[in-house]
Amino acid sequence: MLTFGLNYDVKPGHEKDFENYTADVLTAMDGMTGHQETRLYVDVNKTGSYMIYSNWETREDFMKFIQSDAFKAAQKWGMDILAGPPRHSVYQKENMMGGPPQGAGGPGVGGPPSHGH
Repeated sequence: MLTFGLNYDVKPGHEKDFENYTADVLTAMDGMTGHQETRLYVDVNKTGSYMIYSNWETREDFMKFIQSDAFKAAQKWGMDILAGPPRHSVYQKENMMGGPPQGAGGPGVGGPPSHGH
């Protein structure tokens, strides 16, 4: 699984336009091949700053989406309300929950020694 972070800064006064349009795009993404989940987050410390967090099975599935006519139309629509170019990041899932962390747990798991109780 890959996670893509799509970061946007929106011109003042266009926040609701961006949120409403993005909600429609997210709904349209449901059922796309490889799409797992997408959410829109707002930066509470910076007005007009958003991140779309999107999980996909493969990079290829995501690339098909961003090359689609629907995504291109969304980009074209957004050009008038964005304060600058979008910034995109890719995150790859690592299995960090494979067992207890070193030093956690009880006797025999890297925790404090057993005192025969």
